Amino acid sequence: MDLEKIYENLKKYASMKGIELNKDKELVFDLIRGLLKNEARYGYRSCPCRLASGDKEKDKDIICPCIYSEADIKEFGRCYCGLFVSKDYNEDRIPKVLVPERRKKEV
Repeated sequence: MDLEKIYENLKKYASMKGIELNKDKELVFDLIRGLLKNEARYGYRSCPCRLASGDKEKDKDIICPCIYSEADIKEFGRCYCGLFVSKDYNEDRIPKVLVPERRKKEV
């Protein structure tokens, strides 16, 4: 699939959710490439910044957009990988901080 088309689809999705794509388009395209690589590898678009198991049921929480993204954007202005962000984040009105991992580690 064409990267630009995926970018536009993600942009529409973000707009519907009241958020934005990161203004760093190069980063966004790198993340899209990672999503596509994971889709080819596992059959689903798991977050490129997290290690997927290859088991869709175990990884359902990290299929993009992950279940943690809404809380991350609300608290930090961006999701874990930085694909989806708040308007304030894109306009540099909030500090840029690393988002802590919310996903529980398997024991």
